[in-house]
This record gives sequence, structure tokens and C-alpha cells, in this order.
Amino acid sequence: MSTTTDAPGETQHVDLAISGMTCASCSARIERKLNKVDGVEASVNLATEKASVTFPSALSVTDIVGVVEKTGYGATPLVEDATGPGRAPAMTHDVVGQGSLRLRMVVAAALALVVAVLHMVPPIRDAAGTAGHWAQLLLTLPVYLWAAWPFHRAAAINARHGASTMDTLVSVGTTAAMGWSVVALFTGFTHDLYFEVVAVVTAFLLIGRYIEARAKAQGRSALTSLMELGAKDVAVLRQDAGTGAMATSEHRVSIEELVVGDRFVVRPGEKVATDGVILSGRSTIDASMVTGESMPVEVGPQDQVTGATVNGHGRLIVRASRVGSETTLARITDLVEQAQTGKAPVQRLADRISAVFVPAVLVIAAVTLLLWLATGQGFTQGLAAAVAVLIIACPCALGLATPTALLTGTGRGAQLGILIKGPQILESTRRVDTVVLDKTGTLTTGHPVLTDVVTAGSLPEHAALKAAASVEAGSEHPVAAAIVAGARERGVTLVTAEDFTNLPGEGVRAALKDTVVTVGRASLFEVVPEVLVEAMERADGTAVLVGWDGTARAAITVADTARESSPQAVQRLRDLGLTPYLLTGDNPRTAAAVAEQVGIDPANVTAEVLPQDKFAHVRTLQEQGRVVAMVGDGVNDAAALAQADLGMAMGSGTDVAAESADIVLMRADVDTVADAIGLSRQTLTVIKQNLVWAFGYNTLAIPLAAFGLLTPVIAGGAMALSSVLVVLNSLRLRGFGRA
Repeated sequence: MSTTTDAPGETQHVDLAISGMTCASCSARIERKLNKVDGVEASVNLATEKASVTFPSALSVTDIVGVVEKTGYGATPLVEDATGPGRAPAMTHDVVGQGSLRLRMVVAAALALVVAVLHMVPPIRDAAGTAGHWAQLLLTLPVYLWAAWPFHRAAAINARHGASTMDTLVSVGTTAAMGWSVVALFTGFTHDLYFEVVAVVTAFLLIGRYIEARAKAQGRSALTSLMELGAKDVAVLRQDAGTGAMATSEHRVSIEELVVGDRFVVRPGEKVATDGVILSGRSTIDASMVTGESMPVEVGPQDQVTGATVNGHGRLIVRASRVGSETTLARITDLVEQAQTGKAPVQRLADRISAVFVPAVLVIAAVTLLLWLATGQGFTQGLAAAVAVLIIACPCALGLATPTALLTGTGRGAQLGILIKGPQILESTRRVDTVVLDKTGTLTTGHPVLTDVVTAGSLPEHAALKAAASVEAGSEHPVAAAIVAGARERGVTLVTAEDFTNLPGEGVRAALKDTVVTVGRASLFEVVPEVLVEAMERADGTAVLVGWDGTARAAITVADTARESSPQAVQRLRDLGLTPYLLTGDNPRTAAAVAEQVGIDPANVTAEVLPQDKFAHVRTLQEQGRVVAMVGDGVNDAAALAQADLGMAMGSGTDVAAESADIVLMRADVDTVADAIGLSRQTLTVIKQNLVWAFGYNTLAIPLAAFGLLTPVIAGGAMALSSVLVVLNSLRLRGFGRA
């Protein structure tokens, strides 16, 4: 069960799948009832059909479920499986609900079409005569009694609890039209029949609800695909019974049986079963479905791999480090669902309005009928206007405006490797005007490369590089690796070094044939020619000297180069109205060089900054009146991330749930920062568009219906169309970031 305890004797948390909700007033009512219980904090989401509830340990999950059921709705605790938080009850409900809804919709639409033809096509109506009227009754009865049964049932349940919802409006409206038509038919007033209203309105509403259900399922598709990414089984290496300690064989087991410490095999093309560390083998890993990173990554022994990523060409043996709900995939899924279940501040206003909207509409409909009667317009005209008011006013669009946009926006973010922790974060992105960036791994690749070789005297660059790389081949330092890789890329053939010596903090030394070559700091040499001193001073990265016999012969520069995408990404941030700042622990020369490459103003660059000092820099910018987004690694920059108005943590999985960040970026690329802010702002824009439409629609439509300018049939179609438009507008977010 998806239940957690925050602290012994304090609070617990449970996620519930809610059934029976049809509109915003339903979700608002459940939320209100739960929050009335002492110590309970609940958030109910119409689009996801889920409730997130925190409650005192003195209560049980059964007590919470009981509150929901007493309110007139169903509640099922969500269970966890081996891959993380489970959502099976809700997804099963989606499938079954859509099937039943589709059948009711098809039957209602077919019968409504015949009823409409019998009533509205003069030649057919005249030819059918009285028989046509009775045929309308017989065709409408299945629509009213069976197809519309979910509306009537929900209205009755809510009535027993002294509440009213959208279903109340539909049920009362169609019942009034049906009842009057039956009375009119039996008393001979056949010109006052409204059977087509009952049939057509019900068909329209069912069509609209079915389209909504399909669209909401599409909005959930990103989360569903995340949940289904994980491997179902795994080839575990187990010791064979009765054999030596080294005799092992593969055993294919269910993923649920995998435990921390197990060694498992990943063949080419297979999914990595869970988070772990590679023990042997080399390959490439495609992490695009988890991180949004399109390029495969080279991996080898001691590298960490993430569950659900896809192995490329090599065979890997991996030791499991996380399983079940602790894996990166499970954490990502949980973060996305938390964001989708929560509510943006703007949604609270919509919920408060929805809670009082339906009772108000019932009063307006009654007043409409009375006014039409008082002005002598006749009962049938007044009834038609009142029914139109009831149907047109259904607050479906209002209830769907925010959650469908959140559902789609956060789902799209997950596909792009962007995890927005909560809906309230969207408001923060709108206000941000400054973004503080780290250099290494964000603006730069994070992997130093050989950039320059300067020699003194007549020594060829090729010879200097050959000597340096041959010595550095014995070192595991990143600078050494960059020199060796750069030499090989330039076609240099290395020679074998002997008597390798590591000089901690200074450099390395080894013998090449009869010559002892030193690579490292200037302090290792007695003589450093002026040309090499100048080369080191103007170096845009880390410069080391190479020489022998106490004299430096060449200066080799290694630098962490800017990503190819960084200049364009920084420009995207500017286009979003953000001023980029660069904070780095590197020297001023290197920081200035990177800033120039990516397009950051030199005045906005601060070098030689310790991680603990970034907090003060963020606070200083805030004191200057800036609203700051801080981009860090989620660990060393925790204080700065917490201090910033918007904290954005970059990480591949170990820090995916960094508590100090508001948004987690699965790719260490500044382009993702622009994507995150752009997507958040676009989601907020769609929410506002939806709410403006929903509020404006009801505000304008109710008076038109009350004055008889909208027939009940048109009202039914317009109401269904309004909800569909809101959902379709939200689904536009699925295309964010696509060319």
C-alpha cells in the first residue's frame, strides 16, 4: 500500500484512487470533507482521479477511505509493486470506465439521431404523425433510463448526502424534459414534446465525456510509459549448489526477486534491470527514455547505470545498488505523480467557485422558470429555458482547466528529463528574471580536452606531446587522461615509460629510455623559459609543463570546453527574459573564456567561488531586487538551491530527489534549463487560457440560456464542446520542444 510514515507517532500518508467523480464540485467536496477531519490534509485531483492524504497516526487508512465513501464516492488505496508506487486500481478503472462509456455513447447517439429526425425533419415528422410521437418515447426511454443512468445514479447519491454536482444539473434537466414530454404525450399536447432534448443532450454529454476520458488518458500517457519502462525479469548470477565459490550460472527470475547486492547480466539490446554499478564489460547505454538525453553514453567497470536504460553492443555484469521503490525510475515516477496530484494556487480559486456553483445554478434555473411564467410566456418556453440553464452551466470545463494542463505539462517534462516537483513551482518560473549557472558540466562538457601545445627553442610540438603523453599514460588524473587522448587523436605513438613516480599535488615523473621526463607544475623545474611562462599565464584552462634535466621544454594546456549547445541555450534564456550569471570555482581567466564562448556578460562572471559561498551570491542578487533561479548539482549547492527563488538541480539519478531543488534536470546541459523554464511557463499560460475560457463560457452562456436564446439541445452540445476544448488545449503541451 502506498502508505508512508513521516515520523513515529506523528503522521502518515496514503494515495487513493477515487471513483465516481465527474466534475470539479465532486473533487472539491471530497477534499473539503477530508480536510474537516482533525489533522488531515488532503488534495483531490479530478484529472488523475486520485487523492493525496496526510493524516495523524491515530487514524487508519480504513478511516480515510470511510470518509470518502460516506461522501458518496469510492476510494481504493494504491499499492506498491517492485518497481515503485503502484497505480493498478486507477488504470483498471480507466480501461473499464472507457469501455462502458463508449457503449453508452454509441447507443445514445444512434437512438438520438432517429429521435431527432422524427422530431425535427418536417416531411418525416408529418408522415409519422402520432405514431412518430410514440416512437420518440420508446426510443428515448433507453437513452434516459440506461445511457444516462450514470448521471441519475450520481445525482441520487449526492442528493442523499445533501450535495449537488454536475450530474445533478444533467439529471434534473433531462428528468424535467422527460417528465413534461410524457405528460404532454398522454394528455394530447403533442406540440410540447422534448424527447429529442433528452436523447440528444444525453448523447452530446456522453460523447463529450468519452472524448475527455480519452484525452485525459493521453495526458497520463507519459507517466504510464515511465511506469512501464522497467524490465520484467532479469538474469541473475547465482552460485550453483554443491560447487565451488566461483561456479555461478545465470538464473532468469522476476524483477520482484532482485535484491540489493545481486549480480545480474545485461545482454546487448536488453534493459538494465535496476540501478547498479558495472562490475565487468564495456558498452554504450541509451538513457533517452529516462533522462531525455538522445546520445548513448560510453560505460565501463565502476560506472553507475540506471534501471530501464537500454544496453548497446556489449555484455555487462552489474551489481544491484537500488531496487523497487528506491530506484531512479521509481523516484522519477513518484515525483511526476506528486506534481500531477498537487494543485497550483490558481486551482484553489476554481475549486472554491465550483463548490458553490451548482447550488447557485439550480436557483438560477428555478428563478428562470418562475420569471417566464410571471411574464406570461408559457410553461413550455419557461421549462426549455430552465433546462438549457441547467445543462449549459455544468462546470466541467472549470474543473478540468488546471489538472489537465498539469497532467500533460508534467508528463511532457518527464519525457524531456525535467521533473517539476509541484504545481506551485509554475508560478515561480513566471517571476524569475535571473539565472545563476555553474560552469563545469553545465555550460561545459565536464571532460577536459587537449587544446594547446607551446614549445621552447627548436623542440617540435610532436616530440613534446609524445614525451608528456607517454609519462602521463601511467596516471589516472583527468588532466593526464586528456593529454593522452589528445596525443592519440593527433597520431602520436606513445612509448613505454619506466620507473613511474606520482608527485601528489605537483605532477608525475618517469623514465623514457635514458631520459627522466617530468610533467607538472613550474615548481618542479629549475628553469622555465619566458615563452612558457607567458603561455601558462594566457592559458584558458589548466596548463602543465613538460621537460627534463631541470628545464621546462613545453607548456601543454588542457581545458573543459563549452558544449556546442551552450551558446544557443544561453540565448534561449535571454529570449525568456532571463539574465544569465556564471559562478565557478575555476580561475578568472578560464571563467572569462567560457563566458565569452557562450555569450555571458563578463560583468556577470564570478570566479574562484567555493560551493559554500554560492549561497551568499544568490542572496546578494536577491537583495538587489532580482528573482533568482539557481542551477546546481543538488548536493554541494544545496544551500544556494534552497535560498534561490527557483532551485534547479542537475543530476543523473543519485541526486534525483534533491530536497533542496524545485525542479530536477536529468541531463547536465544548460539547454535543459531553458526547456524547464519554457515548459513551466507554457503550462501556466495554458492553465490561464483554460480558466479564462471556462469562466467566460459560463458567465456568458447562462444569461443567454435564461433568456431563451439557447435551446437545450444547443446547450448540451456547447457544454460538451467546452470541456473538450479545454482538454484539447491542454494536450498541446505534448508537442512542447518538438521541431
